[in-house]
Amino acid sequence: MTSNSQEIIQDVRAQFEHLLDFVTGEQARTATADHIERGLFKLVLSLGAKLLHLFFVMRSQACSRQSLQTAAGQTLPHHRDTPRAYFSIFGKLSFERPYFYRQGIGQQIPLDAELSLSEDCYSDLLREVSEYLGGYTVYGKTADILERLLGLNLSTRALQQNMAQDAAEVEASYAQKPPPSPMNEAESLVIQADGKGVPMVLDTPTEPQLRLGKGEKRGRKKEAVVTTVYTIAAAPRTPEEVVASFFDPSPRAQSPATASPRSKPHPKHIWATLDGKDAALSRLSQQVMLRQGEHIQHKVALCDGCEALQSRIATQFSDFAQVLDFIHADEYLWDVANSLLGETSEQRLDWVSSRALQILSGQTPHVIADFRRLAEDTHTTATQRKQLTTAANYFERNLPYIDYPTYLSNGWPIASGVIEGACRHFVKDRCELSGMRWNQTGAENLLRLRAVAENGDWDAYHSYRKRQRHIRLYGRSVPNPQAIEIQIMNTSPTVREQVITDSQTKYHQLPLAA
Repeated sequence: MTSNSQEIIQDVRAQFEHLLDFVTGEQARTATADHIERGLFKLVLSLGAKLLHLFFVMRSQACSRQSLQTAAGQTLPHHRDTPRAYFSIFGKLSFERPYFYRQGIGQQIPLDAELSLSEDCYSDLLREVSEYLGGYTVYGKTADILERLLGLNLSTRALQQNMAQDAAEVEASYAQKPPPSPMNEAESLVIQADGKGVPMVLDTPTEPQLRLGKGEKRGRKKEAVVTTVYTIAAAPRTPEEVVASFFDPSPRAQSPATASPRSKPHPKHIWATLDGKDAALSRLSQQVMLRQGEHIQHKVALCDGCEALQSRIATQFSDFAQVLDFIHADEYLWDVANSLLGETSEQRLDWVSSRALQILSGQTPHVIADFRRLAEDTHTTATQRKQLTTAANYFERNLPYIDYPTYLSNGWPIASGVIEGACRHFVKDRCELSGMRWNQTGAENLLRLRAVAENGDWDAYHSYRKRQRHIRLYGRSVPNPQAIEIQIMNTSPTVREQVITDSQTKYHQLPLAA
């Protein structure tokens, strides 16, 4: 590419004329819409690459080549103009900028700081687009999408490296993020935690086998502990209403006048880590502290009955009322029904719904006693006895967390749909695709950036990341381009150039072609 700005400008003008001819010329009169749209898209990308190159060339030309003074008062002379590669959303390009150097003192490239460039060649926009795609689909498919749509050749290795670099600031970003305003919160603070297995790369590769033996697997899994915290408005219900919502397949007849809108979680914060339950709950406690306040009237912790989680929640969140997730309790009822009645029996629905109503109405001890009585019946098979005993033990162990009449009258949630959904779409749908294996570092990087996206913090996080990178590389904060732009646009054209100079930044200084 040429470094002569006037040549680039003439090239841009010629290409723009070609663009106009492409949509208004003789061939356009008989072309299909698809032909024009595809051709126009490629031409616009090519034009964008030329304009971006022009921007870099003109910024480089505007840079002073006079000697620099370091912070220590030493002089760095202009040594040469050195090339810089830049891989943008429009493709790869390069430009030269002044390089200042003196042996024994050091080196500086002021334009890199003014443009807030990263250590490598990848643009921030390309990083953010590719990482967002990589957070939701396999890296190979992300690279394929970028190549088919934009003509970019981004390797999966580069994508993983960029994600690793850009995930490093996620924890620090959330540590400084202010909590939601109490005016936007509801009165019930809810936490949930659950685990989901992630297939891992074996530390010691096994000898390849043509066929696995019984119970053997080609890999192993490590638990990703998923946590969430949110607030929700109280929604008192009766046991009958809950049973109807779970077991009545037909739409319930409710007039608009009596129907109450379903309460939804207020700003949800989702997180997942493979560092273990203690690390996950410790981080969750930090998020809980941010959400505390006089507006919180109830604190609820939903769990699925995992003893390891329940004991840790009881210790770290002793002021929370722990609630057994009713969805898991209901699954135990279905297991018993299938064992007693058979999986094709039409009686199962009535059987399960009646026991569910008992449990929701505070009659769980009666259900336990009934299960134990049936288990001792001489007509009960060994398989049925095992299922009945398992369910009875589960409900008995969780009796402290099954006071559903109180929970429902308080309007608390009793089902962990939020965390179940998070385990499925947040972890499983991305980390457990066919043949997929992870190392812990790679999985953690992915889950951190997925959390940023799922929590609605994508743009805010990357703004924070770029500010921190600028401070780390160049030792000062990056100016706020939006504030400078507002200041510039509110001045008259005759003084805008002076405003730019006074702001000591060239972020918006793009000389106009004659």
